[in-house]
Amino acid sequence: MSGNIHIGVGGWTFEPWRGVFYPEKLSQKKELEFASRALTSIEINGTYYSTFKPDSWMKWRDETPEGFVFSVKASRYCTNRKVLSDMGESMGRFLDQGLTALGDKLGPINWQFMGTKKFDAEDFEGFLKLLPHEKDGLRLRHALEVRNPSFDTQQFYDLAAKYGVAIVYAVDDEEPNWPKIDQPTADFTYARLMSSREDEPTGMTSQELDAIAGQTRDWAKRGEVFAYFISGAKVRNPAAAQALIAKLG
Repeated sequence: MSGNIHIGVGGWTFEPWRGVFYPEKLSQKKELEFASRALTSIEINGTYYSTFKPDSWMKWRDETPEGFVFSVKASRYCTNRKVLSDMGESMGRFLDQGLTALGDKLGPINWQFMGTKKFDAEDFEGFLKLLPHEKDGLRLRHALEVRNPSFDTQQFYDLAAKYGVAIVYAVDDEEPNWPKIDQPTADFTYARLMSSREDEPTGMTSQELDAIAGQTRDWAKRGEVFAYFISGAKVRNPAAAQALIAKLG
């Protein structure tokens, strides 16, 4: 049995994509409509910095086709703190802004931690206990993006598995110290691929994309997959995502 594979980029508003990914004369209002038909998922990044009104979430739901999925980056006010279990109020603000209006287009929530945040079992368990697995009748799925080598430990994997949360598989060639953790701690896989290059029209060579396609198929054997080309040479990320979608057929 294999899970659905969702491939995309971070966000959909990026000026240099005009004339490269978006047709030159496409109105800005139509960018999400266009992107959601060229890709199969998008990670909403703006939610890391601020909240949006329920109307925005409904608009995004209505502008995208059936089967399209958004993942959502959690607020930095939840994750950039000394004691994670103190995030209660910030988490409430983040979850109550209207994201459940996406309905079945709501994918996982990515909780991203700064590279200075080290693994502390008690601290992280306190955080995981606060994450709800349901809201407004919708299932909530959670992924943890950790950037400190101290997380590359069985104790962290076991904790993530205990609470059924995914550990984000993050690859950034410019950050060799980030842990590249590929552990089946949840029934889905979340990958952030940050290694695209400007000198490659599709961000990566065909062979590199073949390797990612193989890895993605392996992930799909254990459940749904959400993979995003993010950072790196951002201007090339939509082409990389489209090339990977084509390779996966």
